[in-house]
Amino acid sequence: MQLATYIKDLLYRYECVIIPGFGAFLTQYQSATIDGENHTMFPPGKQVSFNRMLQTNDGLLANYVATVDGLTYEKALQQIRNYTAQLSLSLVEDKEVVIPQIGTFILNSEQRVQFLPSKQETFSTASFGLSSVTSIPVQRDLYKKQVEALEEKTPLLFTPERRKKMPYLRYAAIGLLAISLASLGGIKWYESDVADHNFVQKQKADSLVDVQIQTATFAFTNPLPAINITVPKETGRYHIVAGAFRVEENAHKKITQLSDKGFNAKYLGQNRYGLHQVVYSSFATRLEAQNALRQIKSTENRDAWLLVQGL
Repeated sequence: MQLATYIKDLLYRYECVIIPGFGAFLTQYQSATIDGENHTMFPPGKQVSFNRMLQTNDGLLANYVATVDGLTYEKALQQIRNYTAQLSLSLVEDKEVVIPQIGTFILNSEQRVQFLPSKQETFSTASFGLSSVTSIPVQRDLYKKQVEALEEKTPLLFTPERRKKMPYLRYAAIGLLAISLASLGGIKWYESDVADHNFVQKQKADSLVDVQIQTATFAFTNPLPAINITVPKETGRYHIVAGAFRVEENAHKKITQLSDKGFNAKYLGQNRYGLHQVVYSSFATRLEAQNALRQIKSTENRDAWLLVQGL
């Protein structure tokens, strides 16, 4: 069971995720920071901390595991208990446990659990995909020495003495500027003349096409019969979710099972966590959806829930 992945998914959506019998992960927003010593910039996100005192089961993690893996609530809760027991045993034996992309647990000499958060994840949808950036420090003294050495090797082409000896360069530059301005004016005049000519020709062509269209006639000796096609329209933005699966094949199996039971089940697509969603049915109004949800919870699946999403 990839419980670490499920915990990471929930930390993007909630500020508190409790692991029953072990503790709770808490998130708090943190703006972008700069580590001056290591020349590293970290994007904004949510910083993760751990509270050992919060161990009471709130049902969030167990319901999520049951929905994703297609288990009952009791089996999902039992798997979480097995995972926490394994964490505690590993802490006692190895003194350190690493949860990928979340952080590291350390058991100190006083037998207290310490948590070191990982900086690989931002746990913020607004900063998703952003990573830390390490810059190379600028060696200003070395750059200054290189510039000075280059200036010593490069001779000055226009010293005050050489300017007095070469006055013809000034007149040559003025003449070159005058020629450039005259050429630019000629090009602009030519472009304007060409644009006027093209506009007149376009008007003539448009008039000829209009005349031909007005005088054209169309005759159909054997017209084809009309065909009426009725396409069912997908309506409803209130969906009763039956489950969300990591493997798309499992989602289609679920649709087949629900269709055999008489439900108008369908595949809703992937959510932003990459899970393939299957719904019992969709409704146009919230009242219809709530009545159907109440019936499904009492007869089919008490973990079914209502999703509001446009098709």
